[in-house]
Amino acid sequence: MLGNGPVLSLFVPTQDLNSLPLPDLYRELASRRVAGGPSLVRRLLELARDEDLGDQGDVTTRVFAGPGSQSSCEIVARNHAVVAGLEIIPEVLSLMGGGTFRAAARDGDRVQPRQSLGRLDGDSRAILAAERPILNLLGRLSGVATRTAHFVAAMGPGVRAKLFDTRKTTPGLRVLEKYAVRCGGGMCHRMGLHDAVLLKDNHLAGVSSADLGRFVADAAARARASCSISFFEVEVDRIDQFESILAAQRGAPASAKIDIVLLDNMGPRLLAQAVALRDKSGLAIELEASGGVREDTIRAIALSGVDRISAGTLTHGATWVDFGLDAVP
Repeated sequence: MLGNGPVLSLFVPTQDLNSLPLPDLYRELASRRVAGGPSLVRRLLELARDEDLGDQGDVTTRVFAGPGSQSSCEIVARNHAVVAGLEIIPEVLSLMGGGTFRAAARDGDRVQPRQSLGRLDGDSRAILAAERPILNLLGRLSGVATRTAHFVAAMGPGVRAKLFDTRKTTPGLRVLEKYAVRCGGGMCHRMGLHDAVLLKDNHLAGVSSADLGRFVADAAARARASCSISFFEVEVDRIDQFESILAAQRGAPASAKIDIVLLDNMGPRLLAQAVALRDKSGLAIELEASGGVREDTIRAIALSGVDRISAGTLTHGATWVDFGLDAVP
C-alpha cells in the first residue's frame, strides 16, 4: 500500500497491458479492483443500474410486459465507427436480470450504418432495463475508439511514434475508456497515480535547471526502492531542463535511471532538437510529446522523431457514436 490510500490489486505493468490482445486486455481491466472490494467495472454498472431503476424498477416495462415474457433485439449502428464496449454487454445483462448476447462484431471492428453488432435474447424486462446502459456505454466507448483511430491514421506512415492516452478520462470510466483507446489503435499510458511515477511542473516547482537532473535521479532511486512502478517519467518544457537530465543520467546507477521524458508543449523544431540530443547521448530514454496535439498537427509532431505522443483529446474530445436497439419481430 502506498501512503494511506487504497491500491489496485492484480497489478499488471502498463507495458504488458499494451501487448495484450483486446479480449485479454478487457478481462484484465474489468477485473481491476481496490483490494477487498468489487471490480471497478462492477461498481460502475451497479451505479448505472441504480440510477435508472431506483427502488421501483422499470415501471414502464412492468405495465406491458408480464413476468416471463421474452424479447429479441438487435444492436444496430447508426454511424460509421470503430466499435468498443461489446465485451461488457454480458455483464450488463447479468446485472439487469439475465439474457444472452450473440455478437456479430468484435471490439475494434469498423462498422457501417445499419450494421448489426449482435442480438439480445431473453426476459423482456431484463433486456429493456439493460438497453440504455448498454447503448450509453457503447456510444461513449466507440466515440473514444473512433477518435483514436482518426488520430492514428493522421500520424501517417514512416514514423516510430505511438499514440497514448492520458488520465483525462470520465470519472468512473477510466479503465473502459483506456480499453477503448486500445480498440482504436492507441496505447494505454499509466492507469492512475498508483502504477507509475510522472513528475510534472507542480512537483518540480522551485527546482532550478542546474539542479533538475540530480533531483530527478534521486527521486527515481527513491521510487524504485519503495514502490512497484511500471515506469519513471519526468516532464520538461525547456531544452535546458532536458539537457540537465541527460547530463545527470550519464553514468547514473540503474536505480536512478528514468524511462521517459515528457516534452511539454514543444513545437516540432524543439522536439526534433531534443531527439537529436537524446540520440547523441546514447541513453535509452523514450521521448514523449504532449500538448497541442490535434488531428492536423499530429503528423508534424510524429515526424520530429519522438517515440510517444500523448493526447488528452482522445477521451475528453470524443463525440458519442449513435447505436440503437431494434426489436426483432
